[in-house]
Amino acid sequence: MKKMNFVFFVVIFSLLTAGYANALCVSAQKASLRSGPGTNYGIAWEIYKYIPVVKVGVSLSGEWYAVSDVDGDVNWVHKNMVTSKYKCAVVDADEVNVRTGPGMNYSKSPSSPAKKYYSFKVLNKKGQWVKVKDEWGNAGWIHRNFLWIR
Repeated sequence: MKKMNFVFFVVIFSLLTAGYANALCVSAQKASLRSGPGTNYGIAWEIYKYIPVVKVGVSLSGEWYAVSDVDGDVNWVHKNMVTSKYKCAVVDADEVNVRTGPGMNYSKSPSSPAKKYYSFKVLNKKGQWVKVKDEWGNAGWIHRNFLWIR
């Protein structure tokens, strides 16, 4: 019981102090988020390539990370499923237009609109516009206000 309380404290403390330094992106095509640090724990849900998460804790073995998502939910993911080598973004609005350039005067891209929770790799930024690429290689621009970037 003491071990569980300690893990809970570490996760909560880390949530309060987490920032971009702990930003991770799902690098695998699909990753299972689990209710605890190990395959013996149930799958809470599955996430896909380029979903951003924030590392808020580490298992005693160092193999599993407690991660917080765009909604603030905390679950566990194996460290081999995520990377900190690039930034990722997820749509944090019901639906958003993807543009061919960084501004409202550009036409919508063929992949527009992007629905809530669509994920992207961040390629570039220009002012308040973010150039993104999805897991299939489609690129476009989305206004920063509609993205959760980590």
